Amino acid sequence: MCPAILNLKFPFNLTKDQEDATTAWINNKYKGSIIYSTGTGKTEIAFECARRAATNISKILKKKNITLEYFKILFLVPRIILIEQNTERLVKYNIKKESIGIYFGEKKDEKEITISTYQSVINNHFLIRNSDMIILDEVHFVSNTAFSYSNLFKIIKEDQNKMILGLTATINELDPKYQDIIDTIPPVKKYLIKEAVDDKRLAKPEILSMDVTLTSSEKEIYNKTSELIKNLSFKLNAYEAGTISKILFQGGIRSKYAKEWFNQVKIRKELLNSSHNKLEKAVQIIKNHKAEKIMIFSETIDSITKLKNILEKCNIPSEIIHSKIKIKDRKSILERWGLDFFPLLSVHTLEIGYDIPHVKIAIILSNTSNINQIVQRIGRVIRKTENKEKALIYIIYAKETRDNNMVRMVDKAVGKKSERTYKRTSKQTKITDKFK
Repeated sequence: MCPAILNLKFPFNLTKDQEDATTAWINNKYKGSIIYSTGTGKTEIAFECARRAATNISKILKKKNITLEYFKILFLVPRIILIEQNTERLVKYNIKKESIGIYFGEKKDEKEITISTYQSVINNHFLIRNSDMIILDEVHFVSNTAFSYSNLFKIIKEDQNKMILGLTATINELDPKYQDIIDTIPPVKKYLIKEAVDDKRLAKPEILSMDVTLTSSEKEIYNKTSELIKNLSFKLNAYEAGTISKILFQGGIRSKYAKEWFNQVKIRKELLNSSHNKLEKAVQIIKNHKAEKIMIFSETIDSITKLKNILEKCNIPSEIIHSKIKIKDRKSILERWGLDFFPLLSVHTLEIGYDIPHVKIAIILSNTSNINQIVQRIGRVIRKTENKEKALIYIIYAKETRDNNMVRMVDKAVGKKSERTYKRTSKQTKITDKFK
């Protein structure tokens, strides 16, 4: 008997950057984070790191006439949908299904390779303690501000010999909320979007920024909520969600102010996601790409439902995917995508790790200051395929609002110096950012 991970066989050769990442992690004493752009094979890097680690330990023990029979791996993911995807990949790469355990909800099956969610291990620390190696997929989820995950790194660090690998497409090393991650598993290798595009590992993203105006009634609501948010922040002497969320649990008048702050932020967020002119612009873009798969990203279910209703009135079928859609229904939707319908409307669910390589058009409706989220969204459509050299990413933003940050954030996400060309039509001005 030998460790299950030693049976790993890829039906392809790893690229140089994947090999380099694996070596960098091993050279850092089996601890560290790999910061690789979406679409560059982080999951395969993780599997190879685990295989190499088990191989090296087996060789060391063999010199002592000891046989390594097991090498327990805990693979943690942020979303349930990724459990099935990673299970399928392991089986595809020659790992026997009986060696793979799934641990979440009612499924509590711990095996030599166990795949679970961060949420599931909060009250099941034995999964961490029982493992030889922990793989933290989308590790930026386990930040210092994620209170429910606050003990995870403490448990992980109990055993100094435990092997730890973090995976993420981007992380701000200077942000205090990622301090535990940086201290415990510092970045050992980076390969970001621009470098991967230059190496032709990813399709070239062409960013098309399209501005719209709010209606008069929307402007009134936007200005009112923005003023309330400003006044509440002044009363709280706090201006960031992380700080204000802590005040929520303190009780008293400050707690009430904090609750109302989040309520007003929610109202403004919904407004910016579902503004009339934004949705109309999205419909116009969809009509221009009638027989092509399109991803539309938004922040709220309400906004995406409104868009679906507008599309139906235009006789354009579409489907919605979000966290409340059952896994089997998601599978059915994805199988019918490009056959029964072309626009797929997503609220977060397909941002994280899900493979949709043949899609080359995305529409982003929502404002976000979360660089991780932006990188994930762009990453959905720039995965390279044989017939895909570039991808179109439409950014629809409301002028004279917080949406103005969107273009800057996207520029930052792709690490680009862009040349901007202005294409005028009879009805509008369109800014096209061509990735260099």
